[in-house]
Amino acid sequence: MALPLASVQLYTLAKEFSEDMSGSLDKLAAIGLRNVEAFDFVRRPDEIRAALDASGLASPTGHAPLLSDELWTPDGSIPTPAPEVVFEAAAKIGMTTVIDPFVPAERWLTEEGVADIAERMNRAAEKAAEFGLTVGYHNHAQEFVADFGGQTAYERFLELTDDRVEIELDLFWALTGGQDVPALVKSLGDRLVAVHVKDGIAPASNPWAPGADAFGSDSLEQLRAGTGDVPLAESLQAGTGIKFAVIEYDKAPGDVFEDIAASYAFLKNGGFIA
Repeated sequence: MALPLASVQLYTLAKEFSEDMSGSLDKLAAIGLRNVEAFDFVRRPDEIRAALDASGLASPTGHAPLLSDELWTPDGSIPTPAPEVVFEAAAKIGMTTVIDPFVPAERWLTEEGVADIAERMNRAAEKAAEFGLTVGYHNHAQEFVADFGGQTAYERFLELTDDRVEIELDLFWALTGGQDVPALVKSLGDRLVAVHVKDGIAPASNPWAPGADAFGSDSLEQLRAGTGDVPLAESLQAGTGIKFAVIEYDKAPGDVFEDIAASYAFLKNGGFIA
């Protein structure tokens, strides 16, 4: 089995990337990275592609909304771009897979809600194929709250979506959702094409469960890979078709580039990446 390639979700360095796109990418390349996972790319594909090319980087995967009518931003909700617009931008950047990063918790609480999410995902897969692309889904912990006859909402989603819908598993959030993470990785088989390599102290309870206290990333205690609660090594070893090990911090514990370099060293020195 081929080892995954290392990548980094650019949301990790959102501030730095916004202030100095080219300089930030050059720093990632100097660490040894050759791939990134773009976010907020639909409005600026040409600019991002030019910066990636100049730094010798590629963005084979990227995050964009596919499953919601509105997209939350710090400045307020805005209409989600049409799928055609998203996929055209992704193709310009050179992506192969567009991944939806977040579906609100309340939509995962009912069987009807999950069925709607799955139907939208299957339609997105059809449209993406017209652009030579695939689609995927990235979890947090809200997908593991509801139980339908012994089946989590996440498991129901997997059952209802086409096998061509790819999965990116955030290992930290799967643990937060109460999952046996290596076992979940193994169960996903070759549909699991990417993982988010993220470590830290998992919240004591699922922050998206009904009645949970208000939650924000500032409350997270995230740590460099290999120093927290997440069974990263066991999870990476349980995969059968993982193509990308994507470093991410929702909240970097220190200097973001040093934190990324430390997680990259964990992956490289542990023999988890090519």
